[in-house]
Amino acid sequence: MTWDWAYTFEILPTMALASLVTLEVTVLGFAAAAALGLVWAVIGLLEVPGLTFAVRLAIEFVRSTPLLIQLFAVYYFLPSFGIMLPAFLTGVLVLGIHYSAYCAEVYRAGFANVPRGQWEAARALNLGIGHTLRRIVIPQAIPPVILPLGNYFVTMFKETPVLLAITIIELVATARIIGNDTFRYTEPMTLAGLFFLLLSLLAAAMMRALNARFALQRRIAR
Repeated sequence: MTWDWAYTFEILPTMALASLVTLEVTVLGFAAAAALGLVWAVIGLLEVPGLTFAVRLAIEFVRSTPLLIQLFAVYYFLPSFGIMLPAFLTGVLVLGIHYSAYCAEVYRAGFANVPRGQWEAARALNLGIGHTLRRIVIPQAIPPVILPLGNYFVTMFKETPVLLAITIIELVATARIIGNDTFRYTEPMTLAGLFFLLLSLLAAAMMRALNARFALQRRIAR
């Protein structure tokens, strides 16, 4: 099948709008993952009896089950118990919870890189746990893990096509619908791949720039 440029430009606006849906669910899902992952990591760091064990068990469960199964469980099984969530909200929450388990490990590595003397100095100054985390530990732990977190953002972005299972029409789903309507799949699927490539490269470049900025600030601070 030859490439049809007229057809390509005709479907381009529709594909661009679909890419915004993909980007929106990714950004919101990653914001949830980054926030929840930090919470899980802090709970693990503090070794709260009972709660830390429960969080670690939940993380292992999330990491050990496929994202698709988790989507089905929340969107199709929870209504049996009277809990009904919109498809978009379900996608954001499930992506956020799923990737928070991985972000928690990234944060844990960041916490491990903070010198133990920082904790001892905070205790010597009689600082509370919350103040120590907020003003001393977290500002030092997060900048070095910007790039690993960015990798998970890109991974989440590329995994959004599974959201079609809960009726979210994102980029790849739009390409399939256009192909089914016109019986031409080459152009829409190629455009979908190009959008994924361009947005992934842009996200990676932004993360590298953010990492470089934090690195420069650390050097200046020293």
